[in-house]
Amino acid sequence: MTTHGREAPAPGGHPADHPRPARGGGGSDAPLDISGVMIPTTTPFDPVTGEVDPVALRENVRKWASTGVAGLVIGGSTGEAVFLDERERDLIWDVVGGALPDGLLFVAGTGAESLRTTLHLTRMAAARGCDAVLVQPPAFYRGAMTPAVVRDHYRAVADASPVPVILYQVPTRFSTLDFPTGLIAELSAHENIVGIKDSRGKLELVGELVTQTARGFQVLVGSGNLLYGSLEIGAVGGILGVANLAPRESVALCERFAAGDWSGAGVLQERIGPLHNTVVGGMGVAGVKYGLELLGYHGGAPRPPLRLLPEGRRGEVAEALDRAGIRIPGALAHA
Repeated sequence: MTTHGREAPAPGGHPADHPRPARGGGGSDAPLDISGVMIPTTTPFDPVTGEVDPVALRENVRKWASTGVAGLVIGGSTGEAVFLDERERDLIWDVVGGALPDGLLFVAGTGAESLRTTLHLTRMAAARGCDAVLVQPPAFYRGAMTPAVVRDHYRAVADASPVPVILYQVPTRFSTLDFPTGLIAELSAHENIVGIKDSRGKLELVGELVTQTARGFQVLVGSGNLLYGSLEIGAVGGILGVANLAPRESVALCERFAAGDWSGAGVLQERIGPLHNTVVGGMGVAGVKYGLELLGYHGGAPRPPLRLLPEGRRGEVAEALDRAGIRIPGALAHA
């Protein structure tokens, strides 16, 4: 199996009792280092057939790979994974496994409602070369998902997974669970659970995760609006929807923070935070995809029942990009 894990400098800010492991993977005994900025990528669809467009995905991956990000997450919330069937998930993982250069992390979203399906998808993604899996919780039978049930579910996934597991605290505005910090503290002791993506958007909860989880457990945030603040309290980076549109700026924020350039990092936060709030938080997948089209990537339409961004809101995306200092290629600026 080909892995893409790499050694990389820390984004900084991680407290002494949570030392950052080196990039693992490729047979290394070191825990997998998931620090830095990763992009939870969109999934492009053919505008005529509605099928996944592997050529467009491959082209997007090659562009994102040149921006300095630590890796890509394929098949997450921004990627409309809940609308993809098993064949399509396997297709996008195969495309990315072949297109992503060595040195970048390839993380696959494999969470499903049943343990059986989650394990099946996890093994499938591992066979396509992923370095880790991002696993959202089962939530359809929410009332039955007690902390003990969820704990046992994740332990079973981690026990069986051939690659490291990253827990996914899905944004609570979606149909999901809200993890108690104590549950994450328990799970953080598992040797094959290396971290969590927390997309609740609350700094105080990020702080709880940093201070109450096991030594070496890595906390990532999902909100581009909170990246700087999260680094300050010990998060190691983020899986950021806004990094689809502002990958270099997101990476530069982490790099400046690590270098002690707090002012420079703060300026970048002031640029990407409003972009996150307007496009990612305010418009969702449709907004991100339209923004990608403006920037010369393959964005396209979301899969129904999601709809294209209304024409009346498209100017807001261009304005948000402009305010963030992200240049729109000439002809596309008037799209």
